[in-house]
Amino acid sequence: MSKLKFYLAGICLILITTNQGFSQSMQNKNDFKVQTEKFADIAVLRYRVEGFDNLSTKQKELLYYLYEAALSGRDIFYDQNYKYNLTIRRAIEAVIAGNVGDHSSADFAKFIEYAKRVWFSNGIHHHYSTAKFFPTCDKAYFASLLTAVPENKLPLQTGQTKDAFISFITKIIYDPTIAPVKTNQAAGVDLVQSSANNFYEGVTQKEVEDYYKGKLDKNNPNDISFGLNSKLVKKDGKIEEQVWKVGGMYSSAIEKVVYWLEKALPVCENDQQRKAFTKLIEYYKTGDLKTFDDYSIEWVKDTRSTVDAINGFIETYDDPLSYKATYESIISFRDSNATKRIEAISNNAQWFEDNSPIQTEHKKKNVKGISAKVITVVVESGASSPATPIGVNLPNANWIRKEHGSKSVNLGNIVHAYNLASSSAMLEEFCSSPEEVKLSKLYGNLSDDLHTDMHEVIGHASGQINQGIGTPRESLKNYASTIEEARADLVALYYIVDQKLVDIGVMPTTAVGKAEYNKYIRNGLLTQLQRVKLGDNVEEAHMRNRQLIAAWAYEHGKKENVIERVVREGKTYFVINDYVKLRSIFGELLSETQRITSEGDFKAAQKLVENYAVKVDKTLHAEVLKRFEKLDIAPYKGFINPLLTPVYENGKIIDVKVSYPDDFMKQMLFYAEHYSLLPSIN
Repeated sequence: MSKLKFYLAGICLILITTNQGFSQSMQNKNDFKVQTEKFADIAVLRYRVEGFDNLSTKQKELLYYLYEAALSGRDIFYDQNYKYNLTIRRAIEAVIAGNVGDHSSADFAKFIEYAKRVWFSNGIHHHYSTAKFFPTCDKAYFASLLTAVPENKLPLQTGQTKDAFISFITKIIYDPTIAPVKTNQAAGVDLVQSSANNFYEGVTQKEVEDYYKGKLDKNNPNDISFGLNSKLVKKDGKIEEQVWKVGGMYSSAIEKVVYWLEKALPVCENDQQRKAFTKLIEYYKTGDLKTFDDYSIEWVKDTRSTVDAINGFIETYDDPLSYKATYESIISFRDSNATKRIEAISNNAQWFEDNSPIQTEHKKKNVKGISAKVITVVVESGASSPATPIGVNLPNANWIRKEHGSKSVNLGNIVHAYNLASSSAMLEEFCSSPEEVKLSKLYGNLSDDLHTDMHEVIGHASGQINQGIGTPRESLKNYASTIEEARADLVALYYIVDQKLVDIGVMPTTAVGKAEYNKYIRNGLLTQLQRVKLGDNVEEAHMRNRQLIAAWAYEHGKKENVIERVVREGKTYFVINDYVKLRSIFGELLSETQRITSEGDFKAAQKLVENYAVKVDKTLHAEVLKRFEKLDIAPYKGFINPLLTPVYENGKIIDVKVSYPDDFMKQMLFYAEHYSLLPSIN
């Protein structure tokens, strides 16, 4: 795909654009098509970047450089997910680029569906369940497509024959015993050796835990996040870290990230923003985790800038031991009007902490600087794309949050797109009464926003860990993520029916909270089971957290019939009979999850998760899946990113245009051409 030059009125204008072969029309709000397609269990959506044209030229230029930096790290996440993901992706892309096979055949359509699933999940494991998925065309057909591709277009390794490559790659793709799950959270197995991710090689779970235990100083609450940006391998009997940095692992991609971040420095909005990005560049160049902490502190301090960026090795959900962080980036600017809601919650963070039902010794006496805002997303990459979070609270280091504060954001335009794409059919099917449907339609969007705001702003930022316990990933191990997400959700649930939210002007009535209670119980016990294969356990941390809370509340309220299980005409519903008592139950569980976190009680965390969060009632599960069949609703959604196009005059950016691609496959092929920056095997 080419870069085209245009000349206008005798002035040399270079418009960097792309012949992507799909519509990039600037539809108005009424014409904008949110959902573009559906395949497998996925619906592909788009989001608008409202307000972009109102930004200054300098802000647009800054966003463009950060956009390029974000996409430059895209390959890293593929490789982190599984060692052979880039090889598989490039083999698939070679087939499509080579225009081989009968494109009108059913088998080729099945091949394309598999390709889209690989792109959507950034690899061959489901983006949510982390279980390996398979093509629905047979192995021989897949091999025939690869055979038709010229040898020099396939990602062969040095000395590897084409036949050997095809045999190797099709075996990996089709053999269910090879890399069956990316992130294994099952009890009683070696979580490192049974997980397919590319964070460890040649080491056992015990060796990993012992290695980092030897580095950890539990008496130093300001210790760095050991292992966050490296692969741990054993070579010649010796364990060593391969650090992700310039000159280290993933260097070619990181160098390009750094290149664009350095381009951003002269157009930063202020000195504090420039200071933060300078530290991020230094971190990428050195791999020094102390520098990453320094960057995180400077990033938290930057509360005045309109433009913002999350970029780096951030979240540890994909590592069963919660040491290794995946690459992600979210580039955005502040939505000033929508930010008023989330700021009202942030400004009262100390009140929420003081009035929390957790034990007094676990409360923060002085909640530090929780800056909160609603953002308009410009582009997402790595672990945030195509499937995206709707809220973020960073940094993750507890000591930085305690001493310097944190930033909480609600991804406003992402949430808006989700709302536009939502179906009322699911409400009609799973709500227990017309009144419940009405309440959800009236307040559901607001209750979702408030839940996300409080989860991120006062949930993750609340509570404190006892001295000498260490981080949750050290003490709670593979249960750390589920407990932390449950703790944050419970803070939101406890307060979403509180009159305080009415008093500070973020909701009109406490009935908003009742709508959220209905939805949370309905989702935790019923509707989220659409995302689980019949017979499987719940594996993903956020799903585990929701089932844990809903199931625990249901069981602990049985005596007083707080939540009633009702069956009508063969359909199961869960009806809340006492919202006040349910709030009290949420408060009890919040206190316990905070105690577990503060005291590092691994056994209690294990008991809570294994008893309530993992196992599924198979009869109920089968019923839910059957009820969803007739609704034709994809259980997962993700996004095509907007395209930023800089306009140059005399070598200088004079404007940046935003447009909206509408073909998922063509965007993925465009990304493959322009942002394939790593070798196939790393």
